[in-house]
Amino acid sequence: MRLQEMLKDVQVLEHRGNMDIDVKGVNIDSRNVGKDEMFIAVRGTAVDGHSFIGKAIEQGASIIVCEEMPEEVKGVGYVRVENTEQVVGQIATNFYGNPTEKLKLVGVTGTNGKTTIATVLYDMFRAMGHKAGLLSTVVNQINGEAVPTDHTTPDPVTLNALLAKMVEAGCEYVFMEVSSHSVVQNRIGGLKFAGGLFTNITRDHLDYHKTFENYIKAKKLFFDRLPKDAFAITNIDDKNGLVMTQNTAATVKTYSVQSPADFKAKIIECHFDGMLLDINGREVNVQFIGKFNVSNLLAVYGAALMLGKDVDEVLVKLSAMKPVNGRFEALRSPKGFTAIVDYAHTPDALENVLNAIHGVLQGKGQVITVCGAGGNRDKGKRPLMAKEAARQSDKVILTSDNPRFEEPEDILNDMLAGITEEQAGKVLTIVDRRQAIKTACMMAQKGDVILVAGKGHEDYQIIKGVKHHFDDKEEIRKCFTI
Repeated sequence: MRLQEMLKDVQVLEHRGNMDIDVKGVNIDSRNVGKDEMFIAVRGTAVDGHSFIGKAIEQGASIIVCEEMPEEVKGVGYVRVENTEQVVGQIATNFYGNPTEKLKLVGVTGTNGKTTIATVLYDMFRAMGHKAGLLSTVVNQINGEAVPTDHTTPDPVTLNALLAKMVEAGCEYVFMEVSSHSVVQNRIGGLKFAGGLFTNITRDHLDYHKTFENYIKAKKLFFDRLPKDAFAITNIDDKNGLVMTQNTAATVKTYSVQSPADFKAKIIECHFDGMLLDINGREVNVQFIGKFNVSNLLAVYGAALMLGKDVDEVLVKLSAMKPVNGRFEALRSPKGFTAIVDYAHTPDALENVLNAIHGVLQGKGQVITVCGAGGNRDKGKRPLMAKEAARQSDKVILTSDNPRFEEPEDILNDMLAGITEEQAGKVLTIVDRRQAIKTACMMAQKGDVILVAGKGHEDYQIIKGVKHHFDDKEEIRKCFTI
Protein backbone atom coordinates (compact mmCIF):
# COMPACT_ATOMS: atom_id res chain seq x y z
CA MET A 1 0.00 0.00 0.00
CA ARG A 2 1.14 3.54 -0.76
CA LEU A 3 2.39 5.38 2.31
CA GLN A 4 0.02 8.29 1.77
CA GLU A 5 -2.95 5.93 1.86
CA MET A 6 -1.74 4.46 5.15
CA LEU A 7 -1.51 7.96 6.65
CA LYS A 8 -5.07 8.96 5.70
CA ASP A 9 -6.79 10.83 8.61
CA VAL A 10 -3.47 10.89 10.52
CA GLN A 11 -2.11 14.32 11.51
CA VAL A 12 1.55 14.35 10.47
CA LEU A 13 3.68 16.98 12.21
CA GLU A 14 6.87 16.41 10.21
CA HIS A 15 8.38 13.95 7.76
CA ARG A 16 11.84 13.25 6.39
CA GLY A 17 13.22 10.96 3.74
CA ASN A 18 11.39 9.34 0.85
CA MET A 19 7.61 9.42 1.30
CA ASP A 20 6.75 8.15 -2.19
CA ILE A 21 6.95 4.47 -1.35
CA ASP A 22 4.95 1.27 -1.12
CA VAL A 23 4.71 -0.25 2.36
CA LYS A 24 4.34 -4.02 2.68
CA GLY A 25 3.36 -4.30 6.35
CA VAL A 26 2.89 -2.49 9.65
CA ASN A 27 4.22 -3.48 13.08
CA ILE A 28 4.57 -2.16 16.63
CA ASP A 29 6.91 -5.02 17.59
CA SER A 30 10.37 -4.54 16.07
CA ARG A 31 10.95 -8.31 16.12
CA ASN A 32 8.16 -8.82 13.59
CA VAL A 33 9.28 -6.16 11.11
CA GLY A 34 10.11 -7.34 7.59
CA LYS A 35 11.64 -5.73 4.50
CA ASP A 36 9.91 -2.55 3.29
CA GLU A 37 7.54 -2.48 6.26
CA MET A 38 6.48 0.27 8.67
CA PHE A 39 7.49 0.33 12.32
CA ILE A 40 5.44 2.45 14.73
CA ALA A 41 7.35 3.35 17.89
CA VAL A 42 4.74 3.25 20.65
CA ARG A 43 5.52 4.27 24.22
CA GLY A 44 4.12 1.30 26.14
CA THR A 45 3.55 0.89 29.87
CA ALA A 46 6.68 -1.26 30.21
CA VAL A 47 8.94 -0.34 27.28
CA ASP A 48 9.35 2.56 24.84
CA GLY A 49 9.20 1.57 21.18
CA HIS A 50 11.59 4.39 20.30
CA SER A 51 14.36 2.27 21.85
CA PHE A 52 13.81 -0.34 19.14
CA ILE A 53 13.88 1.86 16.04
CA GLY A 54 17.44 0.70 15.25
CA LYS A 55 16.37 -2.94 15.53
CA ALA A 56 13.40 -2.31 13.22
CA ILE A 57 15.69 -0.74 10.60
CA GLU A 58 18.06 -3.73 10.84
CA GLN A 59 15.02 -5.97 10.23
CA GLY A 60 14.27 -4.08 6.99
CA ALA A 61 11.85 -1.28 7.96
CA SER A 62 11.54 1.39 5.27
CA ILE A 63 9.40 3.86 7.23
CA ILE A 64 9.37 4.79 10.93
CA VAL A 65 6.46 6.52 12.66
CA CYS A 66 7.63 8.17 15.86
CA GLU A 67 7.20 11.07 18.29
CA GLU A 68 10.85 12.14 18.23
CA MET A 69 12.93 12.65 15.07
CA PRO A 70 16.51 11.29 15.15
CA GLU A 71 19.39 13.64 14.54
CA GLU A 72 20.35 11.77 11.37
CA VAL A 73 18.08 10.06 8.83
CA LYS A 74 19.82 7.28 6.91
CA GLY A 75 18.13 5.26 4.22
CA VAL A 76 14.64 5.21 5.70
CA GLY A 77 11.70 7.60 5.93
CA TYR A 78 10.48 9.13 9.17
CA VAL A 79 7.00 10.41 10.06
CA ARG A 80 6.56 12.36 13.28
CA VAL A 81 3.20 12.51 15.02
CA GLU A 82 2.17 13.90 18.39
CA ASN A 83 1.19 10.53 19.92
CA THR A 84 1.99 7.22 18.22
CA GLU A 85 -0.38 5.26 20.49
CA GLN A 86 -3.27 7.37 19.25
CA VAL A 87 -2.53 6.89 15.53
CA VAL A 88 -1.55 3.23 15.36
CA GLY A 89 -5.18 2.07 15.20
CA GLN A 90 -6.01 4.41 12.32
CA ILE A 91 -2.87 3.42 10.41
CA ALA A 92 -3.58 -0.29 10.94
CA THR A 93 -7.21 0.01 9.86
CA ASN A 94 -6.11 1.95 6.75
CA PHE A 95 -3.51 -0.69 5.87
CA TYR A 96 -5.98 -3.57 6.24
CA GLY A 97 -8.62 -1.89 4.09
CA ASN A 98 -10.95 -0.55 6.80
CA PRO A 99 -12.41 -3.97 7.63
CA THR A 100 -15.08 -2.66 10.04
CA GLU A 101 -16.65 -0.69 7.17
CA LYS A 102 -17.55 -4.11 5.73
CA LEU A 103 -18.72 -5.74 9.00
CA LYS A 104 -21.27 -5.11 11.70
CA LEU A 105 -19.01 -4.91 14.75
CA VAL A 106 -20.57 -5.04 18.22
CA GLY A 107 -18.44 -4.33 21.29
CA VAL A 108 -19.19 -5.57 24.80
CA THR A 109 -17.64 -3.83 27.79
CA GLY A 110 -17.98 -4.01 31.58
CA THR A 111 -16.30 -5.81 34.47
CA ASN A 112 -18.20 -9.10 34.24
CA GLY A 113 -20.21 -10.89 31.55
CA LYS A 114 -18.28 -9.75 28.46
CA THR A 115 -17.18 -13.23 27.39
CA THR A 116 -20.61 -14.81 27.87
CA ILE A 117 -22.45 -12.08 25.96
CA ALA A 118 -20.00 -11.89 23.05
CA THR A 119 -19.76 -15.69 22.72
CA VAL A 120 -23.51 -16.31 22.91
CA LEU A 121 -24.11 -13.63 20.26
CA TYR A 122 -21.49 -15.27 18.05
CA ASP A 123 -23.03 -18.72 18.52
CA MET A 124 -26.55 -17.40 18.00
CA PHE A 125 -25.82 -15.57 14.75
CA ARG A 126 -23.98 -18.58 13.34
CA ALA A 127 -26.98 -20.72 14.31
CA MET A 128 -29.12 -18.26 12.34
CA GLY A 129 -27.02 -19.02 9.27
CA HIS A 130 -24.70 -16.01 9.31
CA LYS A 131 -20.93 -16.09 9.03
CA ALA A 132 -19.53 -14.40 12.11
CA GLY A 133 -16.35 -13.61 14.04
CA LEU A 134 -15.55 -13.52 17.75
CA LEU A 135 -12.85 -11.64 19.65
CA SER A 136 -12.84 -12.78 23.28
CA THR A 137 -10.81 -13.56 26.38
CA VAL A 138 -11.20 -17.30 25.81
CA VAL A 139 -10.58 -17.60 22.07
CA ASN A 140 -10.86 -15.67 18.81
CA GLN A 141 -13.03 -17.28 16.15
CA ILE A 142 -13.24 -16.71 12.40
CA ASN A 143 -16.53 -18.44 11.57
CA GLY A 144 -15.59 -21.65 13.37
CA GLU A 145 -11.83 -21.43 12.95
CA ALA A 146 -10.21 -20.93 16.36
CA VAL A 147 -7.37 -18.43 16.69
CA PRO A 148 -5.49 -18.40 20.04
CA THR A 149 -5.69 -15.25 22.15
CA ASP A 150 -3.40 -13.70 24.80
CA HIS A 151 -5.37 -10.54 25.64
CA THR A 152 -9.05 -9.64 25.99
CA THR A 153 -8.52 -7.09 23.22
CA PRO A 154 -5.50 -7.55 20.89
CA ASP A 155 -3.15 -4.75 19.87
CA PRO A 156 -4.43 -2.60 16.93
CA VAL A 157 -2.28 -4.30 14.28
CA THR A 158 -3.24 -7.84 15.32
CA LEU A 159 -6.85 -6.74 15.73
CA ASN A 160 -7.16 -5.26 12.23
CA ALA A 161 -5.36 -8.24 10.70
CA LEU A 162 -7.93 -10.55 12.35
CA LEU A 163 -10.83 -8.36 11.22
CA ALA A 164 -9.46 -8.36 7.66
CA LYS A 165 -9.35 -12.17 7.73
CA MET A 166 -12.95 -12.17 8.93
CA VAL A 167 -13.95 -10.00 5.96
CA GLU A 168 -12.05 -12.36 3.65
CA ALA A 169 -13.90 -15.32 5.18
CA GLY A 170 -17.24 -13.66 4.39
CA CYS A 171 -18.20 -12.73 7.96
CA GLU A 172 -21.13 -10.34 8.29
CA TYR A 173 -21.01 -9.83 12.06
CA VAL A 174 -18.23 -9.65 14.64
CA PHE A 175 -18.77 -9.70 18.40
CA MET A 176 -15.92 -8.35 20.48
CA GLU A 177 -14.99 -7.94 24.13
CA VAL A 178 -13.72 -4.42 24.73
CA SER A 179 -11.48 -4.10 27.78
CA SER A 180 -10.91 -0.84 29.64
CA HIS A 181 -7.20 -1.12 28.81
CA SER A 182 -7.97 -1.26 25.10
CA VAL A 183 -10.04 1.92 25.25
CA VAL A 184 -7.41 3.93 27.15
CA GLN A 185 -4.54 2.55 25.03
CA ASN A 186 -6.40 3.27 21.76
CA ARG A 187 -6.28 -0.37 20.66
CA ILE A 188 -9.74 0.09 19.11
CA GLY A 189 -8.81 3.37 17.41
CA GLY A 190 -10.08 3.59 13.82
CA LEU A 191 -12.70 0.86 14.23
CA LYS A 192 -16.37 1.51 13.37
CA PHE A 193 -18.83 -0.06 15.80
CA ALA A 194 -22.42 -0.89 14.88
CA GLY A 195 -23.27 -1.17 18.56
CA GLY A 196 -21.98 -1.30 22.12
CA LEU A 197 -23.19 -3.12 25.23
CA PHE A 198 -22.49 -2.30 28.89
CA THR A 199 -22.72 -5.10 31.46
CA ASN A 200 -21.73 -3.67 34.85
CA ILE A 201 -18.78 -2.10 36.61
CA THR A 202 -17.24 -3.17 39.91
CA ARG A 203 -13.76 -2.97 41.39
CA ASP A 204 -11.14 -4.43 39.03
CA HIS A 205 -7.90 -3.45 37.26
CA LEU A 206 -7.10 -0.73 39.80
CA ASP A 207 -3.46 -1.80 39.54
CA TYR A 208 -3.63 -0.15 36.09
CA HIS A 209 -6.32 2.56 36.38
CA LYS A 210 -5.32 3.56 39.96
CA THR A 211 -8.82 4.81 40.89
CA PHE A 212 -12.33 3.48 40.39
CA GLU A 213 -13.28 6.83 38.82
CA ASN A 214 -10.60 6.37 36.14
CA TYR A 215 -11.91 2.85 35.49
CA ILE A 216 -15.44 4.20 34.99
CA LYS A 217 -14.15 6.92 32.63
CA ALA A 218 -12.33 4.31 30.54
CA LYS A 219 -15.51 2.28 30.07
CA LYS A 220 -17.60 5.40 29.36
CA LEU A 221 -15.14 6.61 26.72
CA PHE A 222 -16.11 3.63 24.55
CA PHE A 223 -19.75 4.83 24.44
CA ASP A 224 -18.74 8.49 24.04
CA ARG A 225 -17.03 7.51 20.77
CA LEU A 226 -19.89 5.47 19.26
CA PRO A 227 -21.23 6.97 16.00
CA LYS A 228 -24.76 8.33 15.60
CA ASP A 229 -25.92 5.35 13.53
CA ALA A 230 -24.86 2.84 16.22
CA PHE A 231 -26.83 1.52 19.21
CA ALA A 232 -25.83 1.51 22.88
CA ILE A 233 -27.48 -1.02 25.21
CA THR A 234 -26.89 -0.50 28.91
CA ASN A 235 -27.67 -2.37 32.13
CA ILE A 236 -29.68 0.01 34.34
CA ASP A 237 -29.47 -2.42 37.28
CA ASP A 238 -25.92 -1.10 37.62
CA LYS A 239 -25.82 2.35 39.22
CA ASN A 240 -23.39 3.50 36.51
CA GLY A 241 -25.45 2.08 33.66
CA LEU A 242 -26.96 5.39 32.57
CA VAL A 243 -23.69 7.22 33.26
CA MET A 244 -22.11 5.17 30.48
CA THR A 245 -24.54 6.42 27.83
CA GLN A 246 -25.20 10.00 28.97
CA ASN A 247 -22.92 11.54 26.31
CA THR A 248 -23.22 9.01 23.50
CA ALA A 249 -24.53 9.93 20.04
CA ALA A 250 -25.80 6.35 19.57
CA THR A 251 -29.41 5.18 20.03
CA VAL A 252 -29.72 4.15 23.69
CA LYS A 253 -31.67 1.09 24.89
CA THR A 254 -31.83 -0.31 28.42
CA TYR A 255 -32.13 -3.75 30.03
CA SER A 256 -32.99 -4.80 33.58
CA VAL A 257 -34.13 -7.62 35.84
CA GLN A 258 -35.30 -5.14 38.50
CA SER A 259 -36.80 -2.05 36.85
CA PRO A 260 -38.86 -1.07 33.80
CA ALA A 261 -36.62 -1.17 30.72
CA ASP A 262 -36.66 -1.75 26.97
CA PHE A 263 -35.56 -5.34 27.59
CA LYS A 264 -36.90 -6.83 30.86
CA ALA A 265 -36.76 -10.33 32.33
CA LYS A 266 -37.58 -12.31 35.45
CA ILE A 267 -36.85 -15.85 36.62
CA ILE A 268 -39.86 -18.16 36.83
CA GLU A 269 -38.01 -21.38 37.70
CA CYS A 270 -34.32 -22.18 38.35
CA HIS A 271 -32.43 -25.51 38.41
CA PHE A 272 -28.78 -26.53 37.89
CA ASP A 273 -29.81 -27.54 34.36
CA GLY A 274 -31.17 -24.10 33.49
CA MET A 275 -33.94 -21.57 34.02
CA LEU A 276 -37.43 -20.71 32.78
CA LEU A 277 -37.50 -16.98 32.07
CA ASP A 278 -40.05 -14.35 31.17
CA ILE A 279 -38.46 -11.95 28.67
CA ASN A 280 -40.63 -9.02 27.65
CA GLY A 281 -43.74 -11.07 28.39
CA ARG A 282 -42.58 -14.21 26.55
CA GLU A 283 -41.52 -17.43 28.31
CA VAL A 284 -38.30 -19.17 27.27
CA ASN A 285 -36.24 -22.04 28.73
CA VAL A 286 -32.49 -21.39 28.79
CA GLN A 287 -29.50 -23.56 29.72
CA PHE A 288 -27.92 -20.88 31.95
CA ILE A 289 -28.09 -20.38 35.73
CA GLY A 290 -28.28 -17.29 37.94
CA LYS A 291 -29.61 -13.76 37.96
CA PHE A 292 -26.32 -12.46 36.52
CA ASN A 293 -26.83 -14.71 33.49
CA VAL A 294 -30.38 -13.39 33.07
CA SER A 295 -28.75 -9.96 32.63
CA ASN A 296 -26.23 -11.42 30.17
CA LEU A 297 -28.98 -13.05 28.11
CA LEU A 298 -31.03 -9.84 28.11
CA ALA A 299 -28.04 -8.04 26.58
CA VAL A 300 -27.84 -10.76 23.92
CA TYR A 301 -31.59 -10.53 23.27
CA GLY A 302 -31.47 -6.74 22.99
CA ALA A 303 -28.46 -6.72 20.66
CA ALA A 304 -30.04 -9.31 18.36
CA LEU A 305 -33.21 -7.22 18.07
CA MET A 306 -31.22 -4.03 17.45
CA LEU A 307 -29.39 -5.90 14.67
CA GLY A 308 -32.76 -6.49 13.03
CA LYS A 309 -33.54 -10.06 14.09
CA ASP A 310 -37.10 -11.37 14.57
CA VAL A 311 -38.10 -11.80 18.22
CA ASP A 312 -39.45 -15.35 17.72
CA GLU A 313 -36.24 -16.52 16.04
CA VAL A 314 -34.14 -14.88 18.77
CA LEU A 315 -36.06 -16.67 21.57
CA VAL A 316 -35.86 -20.04 19.81
CA LYS A 317 -32.11 -19.71 19.28
CA LEU A 318 -31.60 -18.37 22.82
CA SER A 319 -33.14 -21.55 24.26
CA ALA A 320 -30.57 -23.66 22.38
CA MET A 321 -27.49 -21.69 23.51
CA LYS A 322 -25.06 -23.32 25.96
CA PRO A 323 -22.88 -21.75 28.70
CA VAL A 324 -19.41 -20.57 27.74
CA ASN A 325 -16.34 -22.62 28.68
CA GLY A 326 -15.44 -21.90 32.32
CA ARG A 327 -18.50 -19.77 33.02
CA PHE A 328 -20.74 -21.48 35.61
CA GLU A 329 -19.96 -24.94 34.25
CA ALA A 330 -21.56 -27.66 36.34
CA LEU A 331 -19.82 -31.05 36.77
CA ARG A 332 -21.80 -33.81 38.50
CA SER A 333 -19.98 -36.22 40.83
CA PRO A 334 -20.99 -39.91 40.99
CA LYS A 335 -21.11 -39.31 44.77
CA GLY A 336 -24.03 -36.92 44.36
CA PHE A 337 -22.43 -33.50 44.77
CA THR A 338 -22.00 -30.82 42.10
CA ALA A 339 -18.85 -28.88 41.25
CA ILE A 340 -19.17 -25.47 39.58
CA VAL A 341 -16.20 -24.02 37.67
CA ASP A 342 -16.37 -20.27 37.11
CA TYR A 343 -14.01 -17.48 36.07
CA ALA A 344 -15.21 -15.23 38.93
CA HIS A 345 -12.15 -13.23 39.95
CA THR A 346 -13.70 -10.10 41.45
CA PRO A 347 -15.76 -9.69 44.65
CA ASP A 348 -18.87 -8.85 42.61
CA ALA A 349 -18.50 -11.84 40.29
CA LEU A 350 -18.00 -14.14 43.29
CA GLU A 351 -21.13 -12.72 44.91
CA ASN A 352 -23.15 -13.27 41.71
CA VAL A 353 -22.07 -16.89 41.32
CA LEU A 354 -22.67 -17.74 44.98
CA ASN A 355 -26.10 -16.07 44.84
CA ALA A 356 -26.92 -18.23 41.83
CA ILE A 357 -25.86 -21.39 43.68
CA HIS A 358 -27.98 -20.53 46.71
CA GLY A 359 -30.91 -19.72 44.42
CA VAL A 360 -30.90 -23.33 43.23
CA LEU A 361 -29.90 -25.05 46.50
CA GLN A 362 -32.54 -23.31 48.61
CA GLY A 363 -30.70 -24.34 51.78
CA LYS A 364 -30.74 -28.07 50.93
CA GLY A 365 -26.96 -28.54 50.76
CA GLN A 366 -23.68 -26.99 51.83
CA VAL A 367 -21.52 -24.69 49.71
CA ILE A 368 -17.74 -25.21 49.68
CA THR A 369 -15.80 -22.47 47.90
CA VAL A 370 -12.26 -22.79 46.56
CA CYS A 371 -10.77 -19.47 45.45
CA GLY A 372 -7.63 -17.37 45.32
CA ALA A 373 -6.46 -14.09 43.82
CA GLY A 374 -3.98 -13.34 41.04
CA GLY A 375 -0.50 -12.10 41.80
CA ASN A 376 0.82 -8.70 40.63
CA ARG A 377 -2.74 -7.40 40.30
CA ASP A 378 -5.04 -5.21 42.39
CA LYS A 379 -4.29 -6.16 46.00
CA GLY A 380 -7.27 -4.24 47.36
CA LYS A 381 -9.79 -6.77 46.10
CA ARG A 382 -8.12 -9.73 47.85
CA PRO A 383 -9.67 -9.29 51.34
CA LEU A 384 -13.00 -8.37 49.71
CA MET A 385 -13.07 -11.64 47.77
CA ALA A 386 -12.25 -13.70 50.86
CA LYS A 387 -14.92 -11.83 52.83
CA GLU A 388 -17.56 -12.54 50.16
CA ALA A 389 -16.59 -16.21 49.91
CA ALA A 390 -16.83 -16.62 53.69
CA ARG A 391 -20.14 -14.75 53.88
CA GLN A 392 -21.89 -17.07 51.44
CA SER A 393 -20.13 -20.41 51.98
CA ASP A 394 -20.25 -23.09 54.64
CA LYS A 395 -16.56 -23.84 54.09
CA VAL A 396 -13.86 -21.85 52.27
CA ILE A 397 -10.48 -23.01 50.99
CA LEU A 398 -8.18 -20.16 50.01
CA THR A 399 -5.52 -21.23 47.52
CA SER A 400 -3.26 -20.13 44.65
CA ASP A 401 -4.69 -18.64 41.48
CA ASN A 402 -1.97 -17.27 39.17
CA PRO A 403 0.66 -16.06 41.69
CA ARG A 404 2.85 -14.74 38.87
CA PHE A 405 5.91 -13.16 40.54
CA GLU A 406 4.41 -12.92 44.03
CA GLU A 407 4.72 -15.48 46.80
CA PRO A 408 1.40 -17.37 47.13
CA GLU A 409 1.57 -17.16 50.92
CA ASP A 410 1.66 -13.35 50.74
CA ILE A 411 -1.44 -13.31 48.53
CA LEU A 412 -3.28 -15.62 50.93
CA ASN A 413 -2.33 -13.43 53.88
CA ASP A 414 -3.83 -10.44 52.06
CA MET A 415 -7.04 -12.45 51.56
CA LEU A 416 -7.13 -13.59 55.19
CA ALA A 417 -7.23 -9.95 56.26
CA GLY A 418 -10.87 -9.93 55.08
CA ILE A 419 -11.88 -12.84 57.34
CA THR A 420 -13.51 -12.06 60.71
CA GLU A 421 -12.88 -14.04 63.90
CA GLU A 422 -16.35 -15.59 63.59
CA GLN A 423 -15.60 -16.76 60.04
CA ALA A 424 -12.08 -18.05 60.73
CA GLY A 425 -13.28 -21.49 61.83
CA LYS A 426 -14.65 -22.35 58.39
CA VAL A 427 -11.65 -21.10 56.39
CA LEU A 428 -8.65 -23.20 55.36
CA THR A 429 -5.57 -22.08 53.43
CA ILE A 430 -4.00 -24.65 51.12
CA VAL A 431 -1.35 -23.14 48.84
CA ASP A 432 -1.33 -26.00 46.33
CA ARG A 433 -4.44 -25.54 44.14
CA ARG A 434 -4.57 -29.22 43.18
CA GLN A 435 -4.62 -30.24 46.83
CA ALA A 436 -7.19 -27.55 47.62
CA ILE A 437 -9.60 -28.91 45.00
CA LYS A 438 -8.99 -32.47 46.18
CA THR A 439 -9.70 -31.46 49.80
CA ALA A 440 -12.96 -29.77 48.77
CA CYS A 441 -14.09 -32.91 46.93
CA MET A 442 -13.27 -35.05 49.97
CA MET A 443 -15.34 -32.71 52.19
CA ALA A 444 -18.40 -32.69 49.91
CA GLN A 445 -21.43 -34.83 50.67
CA LYS A 446 -24.43 -35.75 48.51
CA GLY A 447 -26.39 -32.60 47.64
CA ASP A 448 -23.49 -30.20 48.32
CA VAL A 449 -22.00 -27.77 45.82
CA ILE A 450 -18.30 -26.98 45.36
CA LEU A 451 -17.48 -23.69 43.68
CA VAL A 452 -13.98 -23.56 42.17
CA ALA A 453 -13.58 -19.91 41.23
CA GLY A 454 -11.03 -17.67 39.56
CA LYS A 455 -9.61 -19.50 36.57
CA GLY A 456 -12.59 -20.80 34.60
CA HIS A 457 -11.45 -21.52 31.04
CA GLU A 458 -7.73 -21.10 31.82
CA ASP A 459 -5.69 -24.29 31.53
CA TYR A 460 -2.54 -22.96 33.18
CA GLN A 461 -1.03 -21.42 36.28
CA ILE A 462 1.60 -18.67 36.03
CA ILE A 463 4.31 -19.18 38.67
CA LYS A 464 7.44 -17.00 38.64
CA GLY A 465 6.60 -15.96 35.09
CA VAL A 466 6.35 -19.55 33.81
CA LYS A 467 3.09 -21.10 32.54
CA HIS A 468 2.38 -24.56 33.96
CA HIS A 469 -0.49 -26.69 32.70
CA PHE A 470 -3.37 -26.66 35.18
CA ASP A 471 -7.06 -27.12 34.44
CA ASP A 472 -9.63 -26.89 37.25
CA LYS A 473 -12.07 -29.15 35.40
CA GLU A 474 -9.41 -31.83 34.85
CA GLU A 475 -8.52 -31.78 38.55
CA ILE A 476 -12.17 -32.04 39.59
CA ARG A 477 -12.81 -35.01 37.29
CA LYS A 478 -9.74 -36.77 38.72
CA CYS A 479 -11.25 -36.32 42.20
CA PHE A 480 -14.53 -37.87 41.05
CA THR A 481 -12.70 -41.19 40.53
CA ILE A 482 -11.08 -41.25 44.00
